[in-house]
Amino acid sequence: MKHHPSFKIRMATQALKQGKIIAYPTEAVYGLGCDPCNESAVLNLLKIKQRPIEKGLILIASDFSQLQPFLQTTNELLEQVLPSWPGPVTWVIPAQPWVPSYLKGSHNSLAVRVSAHPFVQQLCTRYGGPIVSTSANISKQAPARSSLDVQKKFHHPGVFIVPGKTPKHTQPTTIYNATTGLCLRRSKSP
Repeated sequence: MKHHPSFKIRMATQALKQGKIIAYPTEAVYGLGCDPCNESAVLNLLKIKQRPIEKGLILIASDFSQLQPFLQTTNELLEQVLPSWPGPVTWVIPAQPWVPSYLKGSHNSLAVRVSAHPFVQQLCTRYGGPIVSTSANISKQAPARSSLDVQKKFHHPGVFIVPGKTPKHTQPTTIYNATTGLCLRRSKSP
């Protein structure tokens, strides 16, 4: 059954508010996400994905103002970062001291992105804040590219799967360190 996009947004927003994990389409692959301020949800996501907490996670948003409370920025840093958004570029930026280790891992920084994907834009706008974004896969396995792929990888009742499409990128988004300018991961588009 095909659902109207606003229905999918409402259902996904409700799932996030209930502390559930959602699987949703992003610029590159299907993502797993939850409310970044819900420690129980984030720890559950890490458990389902089998991802070590030390690695940290990415937050995605519909605009920079949703990410700003989590970050320590300078004008120079923002001049480098903001022109790449919205888009498939993730930046690692120094985190505010209050940001919990379950988000930033063993780092003093946080990976963030303002998404250009229409679903993510609408979801974060309706939710009123950023969400966690990590590829929908068990750690070290290939990321899911469709909702059917997510169903095959995760037989977990706590994951709400949003049907949708991902573009034809072959790899997750590019990641840069905003302080050093170094590329930490390069996307390999077709």
